[in-house]
Amino acid sequence: KIMTALLAIEHGDLNAVVEIPKEAEGVEGSSIYLQAGEHMTLKELLLGLMLHSGNDAAVAVAVHIAGSVEAFCALMNERAQELGAANTHFVNPNGLPNDEHYTTAEDYAKIAAAAMKNPDFREIVSTASAVIPNEFQEWDRQLTNKNKLLSSYEGATGVKTGYTKAAGKCFVGSAEREGMELLTVVLHASDTYADTKALLDYGFAAYSMETAVQAGEGVGRIPIEKSTQKTLEVRAKDDIVVPLAEGEQ
Repeated sequence: KIMTALLAIEHGDLNAVVEIPKEAEGVEGSSIYLQAGEHMTLKELLLGLMLHSGNDAAVAVAVHIAGSVEAFCALMNERAQELGAANTHFVNPNGLPNDEHYTTAEDYAKIAAAAMKNPDFREIVSTASAVIPNEFQEWDRQLTNKNKLLSSYEGATGVKTGYTKAAGKCFVGSAEREGMELLTVVLHASDTYADTKALLDYGFAAYSMETAVQAGEGVGRIPIEKSTQKTLEVRAKDDIVVPLAEGEQ
């Protein structure tokens, strides 16, 4: 769903009105109970996808962006390779179990880190609650973010919960403190939040952001061919800030 949301933002218009296709009606598992023929914006669908984990919303997004689930999964796999997620293969947009649908903790981190660089994605996954329309009912859909880290950990910024019987309890978490943002992945965990908090606590205690090179600082010289000037000094355009453990400074 992290990849599904990222691709939707990269390839779609969040204000575009989506007509829910018949393929999205009655999808198993976690659902926002979409009905074929109703309408909502792409952003509202993504809120249903990321806050309430709607498997049906994922299918609606896939069909809207690529025309079919199969075509969308091809986009997912292409983007995964671009991000260096070499041990990942998608066959659906929502994470429902399939022997050909798999990933790793490291690949999850690569995909989520890329997604969290997108401001629209960050806004959606950090939203605590939202109301989206229900065209065929007298009541709107009230969504509450399933990510309890947002309300229980200082500086939490995202990202996404997940559960199937096959995968167990999974969670991609993130938090930012003093200019450093950390991202965690736990898979098949007995207590996703306790494990995530322990990882984040470790990261914030062990590392800090340090300026290795200041903007404008010279970092070396490069040779210049076919020029009266033999070398040229290279300077940093921006500050180069890196996370360092104590003793690495």
